[in-house]
Amino acid sequence: MLNKFFNLQARNTSVKTEIIAGATTFLTMAYIIFVNPVILADAGMDKSALIAVTCIVTAIATIATGLFANAPIAMAPGMGLNAFFAYTLVITQKISWQTALGVVFLSGLFFLILTLVGLRKKLVEAIPISLISAISVGIGLFITFIGLQNIGIVIAHPVTLVQAGHLDKTITIGLVGLVVMIFLEMKKVKGSLLIGIIVSTALAILLGKVSKPQSFISTDISIAAVAMKLDILGALKWSLFGSIFTLMFMDMFDSVGTLMACCNEAKMTDENGKIKELDRLLTIDAGATMLGAAMGTSTTTSYVESAAGIEEGGRTGLTSVVTGILFLLAVLFVPVVGIVPKYATAPALIMVGLFMIKEIKKIDFTQMENAFPAFIIIIMIALSYSISTGLAFGFISFAILKIIAGKAGEIKLTMWLITGLSVLYFLIPMLVKGS
Repeated sequence: MLNKFFNLQARNTSVKTEIIAGATTFLTMAYIIFVNPVILADAGMDKSALIAVTCIVTAIATIATGLFANAPIAMAPGMGLNAFFAYTLVITQKISWQTALGVVFLSGLFFLILTLVGLRKKLVEAIPISLISAISVGIGLFITFIGLQNIGIVIAHPVTLVQAGHLDKTITIGLVGLVVMIFLEMKKVKGSLLIGIIVSTALAILLGKVSKPQSFISTDISIAAVAMKLDILGALKWSLFGSIFTLMFMDMFDSVGTLMACCNEAKMTDENGKIKELDRLLTIDAGATMLGAAMGTSTTTSYVESAAGIEEGGRTGLTSVVTGILFLLAVLFVPVVGIVPKYATAPALIMVGLFMIKEIKKIDFTQMENAFPAFIIIIMIALSYSISTGLAFGFISFAILKIIAGKAGEIKLTMWLITGLSVLYFLIPMLVKGS
């Protein structure tokens, strides 16, 4: 039955191979169970509920990908997207996390509309590869900066803004976890980030910095503290339009980039190199984002860690179903995950930043009209503590430099629209404030 439903034989795989691949994907991305709740908790949300929600949303989205798209692609709350939610929307823009969930829901709704009418692919195709890669690099630096802060390596300074922190037990614990992750990555060990988090947490318990969990397994799981708390009407403000736009594009780039890389490796492309079932995968992505917002988490997206399972031979949706089931089982271990301190998960942020910054090799630095917009995106995302601000600066500077270079004709119509929306991103707050 499994062979027929997932078309295993035609894709040259087996049930055993798919199960191993699914388990591998789970181990590689299980760090999100620890990291996502820590980031969103900074926005004032309940950590225990977030742990359960992260597992449940990841399980539903990933299983849906397997059943409806027959693809070995896992979906979960995205890194960078959760940072935007907590540190840009809630902390910087000072809106409630309930309203921020409304922003996420609306961005997911727009994702879905754009996908169904066929515009989503056109929007992605309009933006140069250099800028898309710069977004990944910029978010990577941003996440790394947050990780360094969470460990305590980087602290505030009244004059220089930041400075190096003084070595103490928590920093040492965090650094040990980071070294473990780096070593295991060098040895190509699956689940290196997860193992590093576990090592740091165990060390924190041994040193008396963290108390042992009262229980290891619990069936008394509640997500009521965050589920169905989204404020969609509160998100329908001109001042938040730019944020909805930014989330939409971040998820778009993240998803398409991941799907291009993973589906090609999984032999899911046609003779022209186009991804089979792309629209279906993007539709599931959009629906998962809306579901995630309703349940109480930030934007859900396709995970590049799916490549780990694909490398193990995963070729069908059965891989995703196995991964999703394992995330469902992980819900039982909320008490254990709940004791993990911020400085134990921080090394994972630094490592994810490292993985994302590799995209810098795809940026064309030979032409100034491509180099500077990419550069300003990277710098402004990290230094302004705002992903949306970095994107707006980059898109506007790209259009200006193309005009100056006499190459305005190279800018696609859709890119002009994106540039106009970027200008509005800066103008709307001024107009709202002025009124």
